[in-house]
Amino acid sequence: MALVFDLGGVLLNWHPSKLLHQVWSHRIGNDTEAKMWSDQIFQSFNPQSDWAQFDLGLLEPDELAIKIASRIGVSKTEMKTLIESIPQHLAPLKGTVDILSDLKSAGHDLFFLSNMPASYANYLESSCDFFGYFSDGLFSARVQCIKPSAQIFQMANDQFKVSGKNTFFIDDVKHNVEAAEKHDWTGIWFQSSQQLRQTLINFKLLSH
Repeated sequence: MALVFDLGGVLLNWHPSKLLHQVWSHRIGNDTEAKMWSDQIFQSFNPQSDWAQFDLGLLEPDELAIKIASRIGVSKTEMKTLIESIPQHLAPLKGTVDILSDLKSAGHDLFFLSNMPASYANYLESSCDFFGYFSDGLFSARVQCIKPSAQIFQMANDQFKVSGKNTFFIDDVKHNVEAAEKHDWTGIWFQSSQQLRQTLINFKLLSH
């Protein structure tokens, strides 16, 4: 069996509103304001958005800061500070990393498929030990293709030498899971490490 993991929100901490509370405390007083700013900055990761262009490797951090700052009415310095704070925010999630270790011990082939800008990808590979569990992986910025595009799933099939229902895809974004299922993979919509472990037990990919 092959398992393909998303990173942010699955193996890595990703809470945009909490991040904004910490970095932009001068602007944000409550969760409603944090969500408002998050929606404006990340645009729900729409494939046509500024942030998606960053994930695709088509924008450098400084260019992204200028574009978003101009669009939402904040200073470039504020945006640059936020952009630079994200790699440290993306801390490994122990519960899911433990699952990754257990899957590796069970003999499964493990891969990753992540929408991630190049600068963050470089940082994560150098700082997160769990990459040692993976046989291979794709970062969107390095192939200039992004989930939920069908093309990136085909790239994964070709590069990882996987296909079909015996390829399990774990992502916290539902439309990415649905895209994987359209590509004939088995999708698992991640909600917590406990939920994921039980789902993998149900699929007989892990034992109790």
